[in-house]
Amino acid sequence: MIPIVESPVLSEVQGSSSIADGVERRLDPRVVDLERTIGWIVTAVVSAGLFFAGVITLIAARSMPGWAMAAVVIVWLAVTALLAWWLQRWPTIYYRYASYVVDAEGIEIRLGVVWRTVTNVPRSRVQHTDVSQGPLERRFGLGTLLIHTAGTDAAVVVLHGLAHETALAIRDHLLPRGGADAV
Repeated sequence: MIPIVESPVLSEVQGSSSIADGVERRLDPRVVDLERTIGWIVTAVVSAGLFFAGVITLIAARSMPGWAMAAVVIVWLAVTALLAWWLQRWPTIYYRYASYVVDAEGIEIRLGVVWRTVTNVPRSRVQHTDVSQGPLERRFGLGTLLIHTAGTDAAVVVLHGLAHETALAIRDHLLPRGGADAV
């Protein structure tokens, strides 16, 4: 079994050691904080929507008994609390099961907690690569690697949760050498 290491340090990415060393790596640990921040945003939006739906229900049913009004409030609180708990706990679980390996042949991505997938992308199938950063990813110093491959099924492979510098290094490694088309 290949030992899993944390994401490479910046010195490795900048050239003192190759990113393509065949070592299985975890995503950047900051991805847990990013996903938790997204979780708080999702919880706030869903909770606000449920709150307004509950208020509209209470207004529409003015003659609703007191126990029914209490039930609406209790359901709203329970759903909000459960969603908040789940969206704060899940990123840690997901992080534990997400890893990748970059070697001379390409990249292998392992994702999934319940349904696990292993995606292998050989360098010979890479058409082009992109690295993107949304505003929250930029705040946490993370990036998303998009690998466009030849083929129709899963033609775009996405790996989010990488340090931005790591994503750039992997992108540069996967690009075809010598200017020739990869396909």
